[in-house]
Amino acid sequence: MKIIFMGTPAFAIESLRMIYHSGHEVSAVVTAPDKPCGRGRRIEESAVKQAARELNLTVYQPEKLTDPIFLTQMAELRADLMVVVAFRILPVVAIQIPRLGAINLHASLLPRYRGAAPIQWALINGDRVTGVSIFQIEPTVDTGRVILQRETAINDEDTAGSLAFRLAHIGAEALLEALDQINRGVSQPLEQDERRATTAPKIKPELGAINWHCPAIEIRRLIHGLSPQPGAYSHLKGQRIRFLQAAVSSEMSGARPGEIIVCGKRRLGIQTGSGILWPLQLQIEGRNAHPVQVFMCGFQGKTGDRFED
Repeated sequence: MKIIFMGTPAFAIESLRMIYHSGHEVSAVVTAPDKPCGRGRRIEESAVKQAARELNLTVYQPEKLTDPIFLTQMAELRADLMVVVAFRILPVVAIQIPRLGAINLHASLLPRYRGAAPIQWALINGDRVTGVSIFQIEPTVDTGRVILQRETAINDEDTAGSLAFRLAHIGAEALLEALDQINRGVSQPLEQDERRATTAPKIKPELGAINWHCPAIEIRRLIHGLSPQPGAYSHLKGQRIRFLQAAVSSEMSGARPGEIIVCGKRRLGIQTGSGILWPLQLQIEGRNAHPVQVFMCGFQGKTGDRFED
C-alpha cells in the first residue's frame, strides 16, 4: 500500500522505520514545523523529520493541516492510507483524502485514556497493565473503531520514558500487523465501549508539585509518571529539585511529611504522609540529573531539613 506517515516525537520513529522496511511504500512523511528551542532559541527539527531524512523520504511540514496547498499535495500522492503516530488532530478533509482513510497508533488500551498523555496517566494512576491500540480515525478524538490491541505489564521501575520506549516497539509491530490485515481485506474493527471511556488530558507543569502529605506510593507514581519530562519537583533551601525515579518503604518515623530522615553519602530518605520515599535519581534545576549515589556528593541538605509542599 501507498502510505502517508504522520508523526512528530521520538515515539513515532520505530513505526516509521518498520513501515519503511516492510513491503509498503511511504509516499511522504508529515511532521511538525521546525521550531526554536532552548535558551539559545536554536532551530530544531522534529525527531520524525530527522529519521525521515535518514531514509531519504519526502517531508512536509504544514503550519495548518487545512491549508489548501498542503491538501492538494496530499491528494496528488494518491495514497491508500494515512498512518498517524503521535501527531495533531486531523481535520475531516484530510482523513478523507486516502482511499482507505486514516488509522492511528495510540499508547493505551482504548477506550481508556483518550487524549494527549495516556502513558503518564496510566503510571500516575497506578495501573498494572497498559498497551497500544490501532484504530480508525474519526472526527472525535480517539473514538474510532479498534482494529487491534496489544498489552504489556507495568513494572514498579517503569517511568514514562521507559514505558514509552517499550510501547513504541510494541506499537510498531502492531501497526505492521494492522496494515497487513487492511491490505488483505480481513480487518474487522470493533466499536469502543463508551461505558469504559476515560481521558488522559495534557500534562501541565504544576501537576509535578509534590504533596508530601500523600502516601509514598502515590508520590512515586507521580514521579515515575512525569519522568523524564516535565518532572515531579519540590523545593529545599530555595532550590527546586526534580525527582525522576524513586523507591518506597512502608515504615513510619514520626517525622513530619517532607522531612529528611536519612541523609547519607549514598542515599536519601524522606518521610511522607504514609511511608518513606527513597529517591533514586534527582536533578537540581539547571543541572544534570544524577543517580542518588552521585547526587548526594554535593547535596546541601541534612537530617531534619524539610522539603516544601
